[in-house]
Amino acid sequence: MKVSNLFLFFMLLIFSNFNCQAQNTVDDLTTNKQLNNRFIKLLENPIDSVGFPRSMSIKTGEIKKVPSKDWTSGFYVGNLWQLYALTADSQYKERAQKWIPFLEKEKFNGGTHDMGFKIYCSFGKGYQINHSEEYKKVIIKSAQTLCTRFNKKIASLKSWDNRRWEFPVIIDNMMNLELLFEASKLTGDDSYKKIAIQHANTTLKNHFRKDNSCFHVLGYDTISGKVKSKNTHQGYSDDSSWARGQAWAVYGFTMSYRYTKDKNYLKQAEATAQFFINHKNMPDDGIPYWDFNAPTIPDTTRDASAAAIMASALIELYTITNKDVYLKYSNKVINSLSSAKYLLADAVNGPFILDHSTGDWSKKAELDEPIIYADYYFLEAIIRKKAL
Repeated sequence: MKVSNLFLFFMLLIFSNFNCQAQNTVDDLTTNKQLNNRFIKLLENPIDSVGFPRSMSIKTGEIKKVPSKDWTSGFYVGNLWQLYALTADSQYKERAQKWIPFLEKEKFNGGTHDMGFKIYCSFGKGYQINHSEEYKKVIIKSAQTLCTRFNKKIASLKSWDNRRWEFPVIIDNMMNLELLFEASKLTGDDSYKKIAIQHANTTLKNHFRKDNSCFHVLGYDTISGKVKSKNTHQGYSDDSSWARGQAWAVYGFTMSYRYTKDKNYLKQAEATAQFFINHKNMPDDGIPYWDFNAPTIPDTTRDASAAAIMASALIELYTITNKDVYLKYSNKVINSLSSAKYLLADAVNGPFILDHSTGDWSKKAELDEPIIYADYYFLEAIIRKKAL
């Protein structure tokens, strides 16, 4: 055998083994009894028009339920749609169809930037499955409502109506841009996309530090349009790197690249991804501490939600770049979260899959608990991985 042919043979062998290992990560999940038992728990959750499951206390067994106006309300319905996509079990689809009408009124709620989380994670996921004209109308109306929060001087969408900041913009807001990008695709009207691009450009310009980590909250002056303050709300300190915030950034800019092909977005997504996965305080199992600068590391809580968000984002980033480092981290996270350490036990009665997420440290709320959005991005990561 010639040297060149021998080299090609070994490269094909390595690539084949890599693909087998990658596929096994997904295939093994279909036989994970504990995981599948958790899926069923979502069907057992009683229908409640004003009580969407958000989180749960393992100590007391109490399930925190929220109304549709809460930013997390769309994730449970999104989980049902994704379980239908993953299992083809019509029970999940039927359940999603029963829950989703309780969210529709949020298409008029202009008092929040979380329209993407609430509507696109529910109606958006449903539309991908059934292409319902009614769902399409809800998505478009929600995008119109979200646009009312856009400030031309700042070139950004306002995140909160909060007295502490005149015009706050949080890194999480990048996630809501998908609703706007999709609205332009559905209508042929580029105005939604133009607002999304302006918001992404403003975030790209101001939100990142030299080490490519990001701030959580930026306060803007509405007269000058300039940044007044750089703070945190849920992280340890203004200068710390809140884990979930970094994941929002990578996901948001990877998604924005998908719609725009702007290489600056891709560059930032990769840079912040490298900051995240190579951080000196990253545990071996790939599930980060809630803040990379928490002073009590390693004696502090993890954030499974941050890991799940990043895993899903990096699978998409892998499809764009073909860089194995992103798929390797995602595989590690999927395997870790699919283990008994992070999966809720069968005896836990609640519509959740994963344990050990951290919500809001500033309020000492939802610390080391099951939180609904961790499940959402975990399921999305599995589906994206399966599609490779």
